[in-house]
Amino acid sequence: MEPEHVVIVLTVALLCIAGASALSGATRIAAPLLLVVFGGAIGFLPGFPSLEIEPEWVLIGVLPPLLFSAAASMPAMSFRRELRSITGLSVFLVVVSSLALGWFFSAALDISLAWGVALGAIVSPTDAVATAIARRVGVPQRVLTMLEGESLLNDASALVLLRSAVAAAAGSVALGGVVLDFLWAVAAAALIGFVVGWLHLWLRSKLDDPAPSTVISYATPFLAAVPAEQLGASGLVAAVTAGLVAGYGAPRLLSPRARLSDGQNWKTIELVLESGIFGLMGLQLHGLITHADHSHGAMATVAWVAAVGLLGTVVIRAIYVALLVATITRRTRRKQSRQERMTIWQDYLERRLANPDAVPQPPFAPDPRRAGPANAAMAAKAAQVAAARKGWRTPWSAERITQVLTRLRRERATVDYLVSNPIGAREGGLLIWAGMRGAVSLAAAQTLPSDTPGRPMLLLVAFVLAGGSLLLQGATLPLVVGKLSRPVTDEDRQGEAEERERLFDLLRQTAEQERTRVSGRELKRVELDVLQAQRTALLDARDDGVFDAEVLTHALAVVDAGQIGLELRGSPEDG
Repeated sequence: MEPEHVVIVLTVALLCIAGASALSGATRIAAPLLLVVFGGAIGFLPGFPSLEIEPEWVLIGVLPPLLFSAAASMPAMSFRRELRSITGLSVFLVVVSSLALGWFFSAALDISLAWGVALGAIVSPTDAVATAIARRVGVPQRVLTMLEGESLLNDASALVLLRSAVAAAAGSVALGGVVLDFLWAVAAAALIGFVVGWLHLWLRSKLDDPAPSTVISYATPFLAAVPAEQLGASGLVAAVTAGLVAGYGAPRLLSPRARLSDGQNWKTIELVLESGIFGLMGLQLHGLITHADHSHGAMATVAWVAAVGLLGTVVIRAIYVALLVATITRRTRRKQSRQERMTIWQDYLERRLANPDAVPQPPFAPDPRRAGPANAAMAAKAAQVAAARKGWRTPWSAERITQVLTRLRRERATVDYLVSNPIGAREGGLLIWAGMRGAVSLAAAQTLPSDTPGRPMLLLVAFVLAGGSLLLQGATLPLVVGKLSRPVTDEDRQGEAEERERLFDLLRQTAEQERTRVSGRELKRVELDVLQAQRTALLDARDDGVFDAEVLTHALAVVDAGQIGLELRGSPEDG
């Protein structure tokens, strides 16, 4: 294609992305869905060339920056709290779905079980890009955290299964090898991503100009993904890990202007890449149909196999999510039952920290001053146990007490989070229906070897299933969210107001303490020091998980805006 034609195509593509975004606001249809439909329609225009994209462009060129950006914007504390659920969704559910769907595909398409499992692994993982639709239609934050965490990590499970199934079709795979391959893919990628993420922060912290700093952030997902892929690990997991590290450390290490530049520029990158991948998905439909088997009944077979496969993904996911919801409910009740004990322990340790010389009554030991022979006997027994262990009255160092208090504070905050953001039948329904397939499935399908039996039909089944999931579930998701979302109650509003009041008190007290500490300095320097102290207090609160992530993010943005405004007036010495 001539350079002029390439420029024209890219220009038209950018205008289509902008137009789809504008039309989405008017029609309330998600822009990615519109782009899939538009792309499919354009692909069938007379004279339009058949479009085939190398899958590596998607897997190593488009997905790493998208996953890096999504991971960087995910609250680290929310991810940690939901890690157990995310791991089950991204590993166990993918394995079960791949095997169950593989058996069905093997029988329906008359292929070997190995190739059936390969196709099952292709269509089992939810799509990280498709999850953007759930983010735009107002899915509850806790459900969205699970969905995003699942879609960030399940590609590693699916791609390892895909490689193993292809190897099994050639008769050269063992279960132990599959497990080791998966562990290496995740562990090595996590280590590479962790190192790259912190090196990226360290390097950017040395730069004052936001422009080159942001350019380094563009390169970071590839610096993590490419070496991981070269070592046989998961480049996508490496990019996700680098993003999590970057998102966690950036507020402490990078300037507000650098982070503001990141936010604005990465939103544009996300829009272009997300929209582009959905548009390409639609454009490839014509080429897939052209290369598919057009014998009698072939297209009908593709249609019913994809439809039953899509139904199977939803049913299997529904069963697993029902078990997951029950497990989460039991775990929340168990943690809640320990809340009173944690409160007593926290009060006890705070008093010891405030007055180390005093030896208050140990928690949970009966009060010997209370009357009653039974209580006296219990007190005597408790005293014997305490004397034997020498733990109740052995003085802890202030550092040790502070560490325990921090763990107790974070655990209590986690319990409050679990109770105030319950996962019940409503949230489970959203978790089921919002788990959509998308362009990643098509890219993974195109990595199948050229000698795969019935390869064109397998590609078309993967496309129809993923496209059907995207269009059906994506188009109806706003309606499902409206039906299943919990109504906001007066108690919820009161809780939000109280939380904001506590956050305001934290900022006010921090400002007063810092102004007292730095009194006598130049006014602008004092205000900058106050803002820095407030940011540190907010980040400490973030690490403890004592405030809602959205409220904290907004508060940090306000503090950053205040600092940027002061810095634009010149240096503190300028007055």
